[in-house]
Amino acid sequence: MSEQTNPFESLQSQIDEASPYVDASDDVIERLKHPERVLETNLTVELDDGSLERFKAFRSQFNGDRGPYKGGIRYHPGVSRDEVKALSGWMVYKCATVGIPYGGGKGGIIIDPDEYSADEIERLTRAFAKELRPLIGVDRDVPAPDVNTGQREMNWIKDTYETLENTTQPGVITGKALDSGGSEGRVEATGRSTVLAAREAFDYLGKDLEDATVAVQGYGNAGWIAAKLIDEMGAKVVAASDSSGGVYNPDGFDPVAAKDHKHETGSISGFEGATDEITNEDILTLDVDLLIPAALENAIDGDLAESVQADVISEAANGPLTPEADQVMADKDVLVIPDILANAGGVTVSYFEWVQNRQRFYWSEERVNEELESIIVVAFDDLVESYEENDLESFRTAAYVVALERVAGAFEEAGTFP
Repeated sequence: MSEQTNPFESLQSQIDEASPYVDASDDVIERLKHPERVLETNLTVELDDGSLERFKAFRSQFNGDRGPYKGGIRYHPGVSRDEVKALSGWMVYKCATVGIPYGGGKGGIIIDPDEYSADEIERLTRAFAKELRPLIGVDRDVPAPDVNTGQREMNWIKDTYETLENTTQPGVITGKALDSGGSEGRVEATGRSTVLAAREAFDYLGKDLEDATVAVQGYGNAGWIAAKLIDEMGAKVVAASDSSGGVYNPDGFDPVAAKDHKHETGSISGFEGATDEITNEDILTLDVDLLIPAALENAIDGDLAESVQADVISEAANGPLTPEADQVMADKDVLVIPDILANAGGVTVSYFEWVQNRQRFYWSEERVNEELESIIVVAFDDLVESYEENDLESFRTAAYVVALERVAGAFEEAGTFP
């Protein structure tokens, strides 16, 4: 993995790659490469032993030309200002790629949540919600879960906001539990879009997904659900990994059983359905039909990309390939389904949740999944059209051409407010 690659520079490089094919002036493109604002705040929280600890936190609001800022909040030791800027930018172009009316935002706190109690995490979350209160709102900025956050943290943010504002406004945040106004299908959404996009890519290439071999790096929510759903489509999951390492069985294994093992032991390592243990890096270079990187950004750099043998890559993680890796994949004719399409299921179903919250009318899981599939299929077709019409080198550039056209169009139609 490349630790030197700056994710914000990667985002800007991706925009530069697509900009020659976009009907927008250079000054407009330059505007679309930078966030509109970034909050940096220090949260001081009382720990269980009565001592105080300071935590640095961020919220980047990248662009709101197409709607409210939208994006997750992550708790991780690697959170940085440039990371949240990059992730908020990717969210802008992700929403535009799939055609949902949002801009992009992202937040994070520098913390290893495993080192703190649930009560300490709650106090920290509520402190962050208090700082975010002037920025967020159902028509302003709508946060969501991300790495190491989930329904619990979203429920706390919702409660803090509603208490301080003396209101009931479930749409201020998405990814909530069902009883707090969450949506059916939200938990599976990112993994589902990852495999729907892969299915469309295999069909585009004239390849059969039945019995295709699949490796999944990262066995959190997105990774294990992608593994489960691709297995249900008839593919064969042969390898999976988490931060502790990976497991491999050339004959395939039950991805749900692997998830149960991880839940019981805290690690996928030692899973009895596998025949071999492999490293987190080795899983990325297995000779498989489909690779699903579902961990963190920069998992595959230019050097590692030379050893990648997969035919198709569907990016469940944000930014798992560096720009150098992208070029290697293009040279090797590896079809990469970019993150801004492949993992857009999460924000798409978050949009459905927001719509349901505003209407106070809730959908069945069947309807959610059908609406999600329709959006991903149409977005994939739009990407293919851009790819072929512009004779582009990669699907990523095609996605950015689609997205930049839509965001630049919204900005220019609105005009410039003095």
